[in-house]
Amino acid sequence: MLRGVFVNFNVQVSCLKMVLSKVGGFWILFDVLLAQLLQLLTILWRGRADGLSLTSVLLQFYAFSVPIVFAMRHNFPVDAWAERLFLLAQTAGIVLLILRYQGDTLRGVLLLLSHYGLILLLVKYAASSLISKMQDTILPALVLSKLIQARANYCNGHIGQLSRPSLILSLGGALGKLSITGILTLLLKVC
Repeated sequence: MLRGVFVNFNVQVSCLKMVLSKVGGFWILFDVLLAQLLQLLTILWRGRADGLSLTSVLLQFYAFSVPIVFAMRHNFPVDAWAERLFLLAQTAGIVLLILRYQGDTLRGVLLLLSHYGLILLLVKYAASSLISKMQDTILPALVLSKLIQARANYCNGHIGQLSRPSLILSLGGALGKLSITGILTLLLKVC
């Protein structure tokens, strides 16, 4: 009777690596597809963008643009970087809404058009070394954007229009990336 309850698990390390990699990939994709979208919907629902730092969102916009420039420049297949395009469009919507609710819609439209024009110019004419150096600035830009938003939250005494589910997804995605990377590194050392 007890024998049927207890199961002897023979876990193959390569299978475990694959499963952890897939789970981590799906969580990261879930974070990418929903975190910014929830933020965008929160702003639209409430009709204001209180508490959001435009500088912080612009830094995120830059950080989401650079991988697209890199991928387009190196002719990567679209399915390898399409989620970044979706994330960039969501962030562009947030930038536009922040400026719209500040009464500066025209500046927002011009900013986005010039940014997309700059992306096309970089893809066509920028040196590969410049694009590679830009890749190195993504992480500092994202960290700085979070610090700027945290400072704005502290100065305002509240989180304004930040979506709580968006914050939870971003935190979970970051922890997922760290834990999956740590577990895979540990498994590689063991094997």
